[in-house]
Amino acid sequence: MRAAQLKAVLPRELLASVVVFLVALPLCMGIAIASGLPPAKGLITGIIGGLVVGWLAGSPLQVSGPAAGLAVLVFELVRQHGIEMLGPILLLAGFLQLVAGRLKLGCWFRVTAPAVVYGMLAGIGVLIVLSQIHVMLDAKPQPSGLDNLTAFPSAVAQALPSFGWQAGLLGLSTIAVMWLWEKFRPHSLRFVPGALLGVGLATAASLLLALQVKRVEVPANLAEAIDWLKPADLMSLADPTLLIAAFAVAFIASAETLLSAAAVDRMHSGVRSDFDRELSAQGVGNMLCGLVGALPMTGVIVRSSANVQAGATTRYSTIFHGLWLLAFVLLLSSVLQSIPVASLAGVLVYTGFKLVDLKAFRGLGRYGRMPMFTYAATALAIIFTDLLTGVLIGFGLTMLKLALKASRLKISLIDLPQEGEMELRLVGAATFLKVPALTQVLGSIPHGTTVHVPLNNLSYIDHSCLELLEEWGRANAAKGSKLLIESRGLKRRLEGRVRTNTGIGAAG
Repeated sequence: MRAAQLKAVLPRELLASVVVFLVALPLCMGIAIASGLPPAKGLITGIIGGLVVGWLAGSPLQVSGPAAGLAVLVFELVRQHGIEMLGPILLLAGFLQLVAGRLKLGCWFRVTAPAVVYGMLAGIGVLIVLSQIHVMLDAKPQPSGLDNLTAFPSAVAQALPSFGWQAGLLGLSTIAVMWLWEKFRPHSLRFVPGALLGVGLATAASLLLALQVKRVEVPANLAEAIDWLKPADLMSLADPTLLIAAFAVAFIASAETLLSAAAVDRMHSGVRSDFDRELSAQGVGNMLCGLVGALPMTGVIVRSSANVQAGATTRYSTIFHGLWLLAFVLLLSSVLQSIPVASLAGVLVYTGFKLVDLKAFRGLGRYGRMPMFTYAATALAIIFTDLLTGVLIGFGLTMLKLALKASRLKISLIDLPQEGEMELRLVGAATFLKVPALTQVLGSIPHGTTVHVPLNNLSYIDHSCLELLEEWGRANAAKGSKLLIESRGLKRRLEGRVRTNTGIGAAG
């Protein structure tokens, strides 16, 4: 960008960057806490997302940083493998993203069915709510969603005689401020984020009333929060479970990033996103996060939409927001240490509820019941099992729907004018899923009948259906039956070829 152009847009970009910074500050820390990591880890990811990924990004107005969509997965990885294994996992996940971007595979990560994505986010949202309501009481969250749900009554009972009820009130007040601000904020103050307002008021109240609650722990020196990747840790990637974890992080982060980038493109009329470049930039960012032991990053829609609404038109806003995060951590870490943990948990509880997008669920109803069922099944599987299992179930249901759609076949048995002759008319796609129905129709054909099977109305026939027809012809030849497969257009539609056997012919 030329100096004159930069001078013209710089004031607007600086203002937008401040807005994004104010939105990102509480979210970076809150998501880190929800992931079972120190708040500083989330701030480091936000800084890298601004200064590095913001410069390289293929989606100039998209903001990158720690995402609530990965908090549950990271929490589970840290619980199972330890915080030291997060670095190698992120390094490999970032490398996979970088390679995918260089191979121009960005568009394929957007193939994910919306029902699976929305269901995944809904399941993650519920898990975040179930875990963070414990943090709102200054209690420790449990390993799973069900454990968090069943342990909630005892957590409340323990909070009442201790200072946990004070933390709970701060968390609830933060949620109330965010909700009220979203509903009633003046148009002239729309750029002020509700999360910052809620956390700021809760922090001020906790200090004025001298409440005995847990507060954010941020090192005075940011370097203390960096855990450099050790070469010896890379050997642990030989563990198949860690390899699967790296692929899961790469896939989910990439899908969330590119779906967010597509959404950002719909918010403005400026430069369109280059999905392959964006994927490569995310890969570089996650590799750096792995090297310093920070949280994984994705493109995030809340911060990105704030960026667009604040008037940003170039990538400089995203870069400057990373600079403000860095300056705040270096110069004002004592301010961060005054923030109650329960207030940040309240931000995450509110965010979790927003992830359960019932409007999106109802919108899926326009495409039939199956997408709604896929949404619900994905979300419930994530809540009751784990994130990877839930996503795989969602993909399985999507593939089942595609298989059923692709195997629509109308089977008709028609009497021909000639005595003892019938036509087996097949319209659609004859796949293995239709073998039972085809078997039933063949079983109703009288002995001694000549059956004509034209294939010109088929878009596809697979080997299992063809084998069934041929086997029926062979089995009934001794009873005087004959099967004639009319193979016009067969080369385009047939998997395999027709074999001429006793009682089976090929006509046309």
